[in-house]
Amino acid sequence: MEWRARLKLLLDTHALLWWILDTKELSRKARTAITSFDNEIFVSAATAWEIATKSRIGKLPAADPFVHSMTESLDKLGFRELAISIDHAQRAGLLPGQHRDPFDRLLIAQAQAENLILISNESIFDDYRVQRLW
Repeated sequence: MEWRARLKLLLDTHALLWWILDTKELSRKARTAITSFDNEIFVSAATAWEIATKSRIGKLPAADPFVHSMTESLDKLGFRELAISIDHAQRAGLLPGQHRDPFDRLLIAQAQAENLILISNESIFDDYRVQRLW
């Protein structure tokens, strides 16, 4: 019998939406990791904030049905909520570099602080020494 370590994964916003919408943009590797019962899947409060904000201003109409039932939907999927702590916020604010996206900066800080692997297609995360799966 083969033993596998349980991975703790943090979904980037696009990865979560592509999973929920079941689109082909989500990589096979990411899809396999998300579907594995061995892994813990986390969704950041920053992702909820980003989805709600972009839905409200019309930049993310595909997420409109999901916005008002996010907590229930994530519970049904078995995904865990990751709250934003003061430590996360401080880390995000102190991150070096020119990357200005506040949502990404929070995800980077949370991945670093909680030792999570980010599921994202954004290679900018690699500049911040976080593990990324795509």
